[in-house]
Amino acid sequence: MNIVITGGGTGGHLSIAKALAEVFKSQGNDLIYIGSINGQDRDWFEESDLFKKAYFLNTYGVVNQKGFSRIASLLKQIQAIKKARKIFREHKIQRVLSVGGFSAGPASFGAIISGIPFFIHEQNAIKGTLNKFLSPFAKIIFGSFAHSGKNYLKTSYPVREEFFSNARVRQEVKCVIFLGGSQGARAVNDFALLVVKKLLAQGIKVIHQCGTGDYERIKSLYEKIGFLNNIELFAFNKNLVEKMTQADFCIGRAGASSVWELAANGLPCIFIPYPYAAGDHQYYNALEFQNEGLGIVVRQNDLYPQVLFDFIDRLEKKGENGNKEIQSLSEKLQAKIHCDGANDIAVKILKWSI
Repeated sequence: MNIVITGGGTGGHLSIAKALAEVFKSQGNDLIYIGSINGQDRDWFEESDLFKKAYFLNTYGVVNQKGFSRIASLLKQIQAIKKARKIFREHKIQRVLSVGGFSAGPASFGAIISGIPFFIHEQNAIKGTLNKFLSPFAKIIFGSFAHSGKNYLKTSYPVREEFFSNARVRQEVKCVIFLGGSQGARAVNDFALLVVKKLLAQGIKVIHQCGTGDYERIKSLYEKIGFLNNIELFAFNKNLVEKMTQADFCIGRAGASSVWELAANGLPCIFIPYPYAAGDHQYYNALEFQNEGLGIVVRQNDLYPQVLFDFIDRLEKKGENGNKEIQSLSEKLQAKIHCDGANDIAVKILKWSI
């Protein structure tokens, strides 16, 4: 079958596109990717062998624009819709799957206009603006959070197999990882600097991914306080899952892919939602985990050292069965997600009949 996967802009959307593309391709389907020249789309898929061909259209977001900039963005979207429909005809496309983000606009609208079966994967607990508009036209809206509504189907989150294969049940608190993201979450990075001395004094190893945009600043500050040689600091690592697997708990943001990857790996977390995420979706992503006793959510303005050390004390406490709380939490996280999420979505799309 000939399938278009569209969407992107950020790593959260693109990681979903990659996970689903791997499954579709393994089943012998021909894949086309349609994204944008803006955002991270090219970095992920311009050289990828997952796709028969990848197209990057000249589009950018509409919602965050004002005045003439919004009009210009709309005009670019209209031009890109025409290009998307031409791509559909050229490759005889039979299904279109959107993973969200502004990159998804042209191919999504093009599929609806062309009458091609159209599907959405909604990553977050709060729907994005584009997905809200497109949902009534989708055959199925896939998601893993507690959404409801017409044509919504809850599935396990499509997480890459490596997060499951490297998973382990944590037994004790010996290592922490701070995930500042690929670009650098300043609040998370600064918090790591604030607590590193006490963590090391308690015999807890520190791994810190601080992001490319904040690496030089953080490196300099660790040097200044004398701890650079006592921790593992890096800007970005393609094998981040290996670093996560070494850790016993995490402090990081709450993007959809992140919270589910942590669950798949069995890694407990203090979630620090990005306060400016659209619709505050990172907070609601993490809130579902907190409500089920699978982590805690802390607004970055409320992020104090005692929050962290209280969490460590909680993880180290023993329950009635004699096991530490960290073991129970790690097991429950792994039970919340299974490894067939991408395959379940692919089967539903391939078997869809008009």
